Amino acid sequence: MQTIGLVGGLSWESSAAYYEALNRGVEERVGRLSSARTVLSSVDFAEVTALQEAERWDDVAAVLTAAAQGVERAGADFLLLCTTTYHLVAEQVADAVGIPLLHLADVLADAATAQGVTSLGFVGTEFAMSRPFFTDRIAGHGLTVHVPPAAEHATVDRVIYEELVHGRVETASRREIVRVIEDLWDAGAGGVVLGCTELELLVQQADVDVPVFPATTLHVAAALDRALA
Repeated sequence: MQTIGLVGGLSWESSAAYYEALNRGVEERVGRLSSARTVLSSVDFAEVTALQEAERWDDVAAVLTAAAQGVERAGADFLLLCTTTYHLVAEQVADAVGIPLLHLADVLADAATAQGVTSLGFVGTEFAMSRPFFTDRIAGHGLTVHVPPAAEHATVDRVIYEELVHGRVETASRREIVRVIEDLWDAGAGGVVLGCTELELLVQQADVDVPVFPATTLHVAAALDRALA
């Protein structure tokens, strides 16, 4: 089994979801007492968020690069960023380490293509929805990507940052996010990416008719495929 490197803390709820899913996945695939070989470096979400808000992206890259280099020194064979938003600096991080980075957008594009979906909706943080760094990477695989109208971005961001990152799962917020997803379906999306780990705490496939692509679940599955190959 290869050792999976994780850069987390973005938020810690997201990191916990990754850690639990990786270990449950190994248990299911290998055996009852087996668990994942992981190395986790968890950064301070408040520090990185402040740098993001100040558009100090070189400093964000420096923080995440230091974390990535730490997990590499600790013996990780490949690397995951446990976040969507901070994939904006993924290439800088990848260039600073000697181990492969398993890019989340590539994983999602491959999953959609495997299911015959050619048009994806994307729901994530306001930052990730309003800037093209992540959706363009998905589109680079030959897919069409839809994002919610700008008027919906603040709603999704509020649910993520005021509730889900604190572990709060509200029924009223589930209805709001389901409405956003259904609007993307009406706009032509053949599937919708839950592009933030915390959104998977709120919305499940049973909540909507359109196929959903849960980013963390798929990222974890791809990591397990690689670690256990």
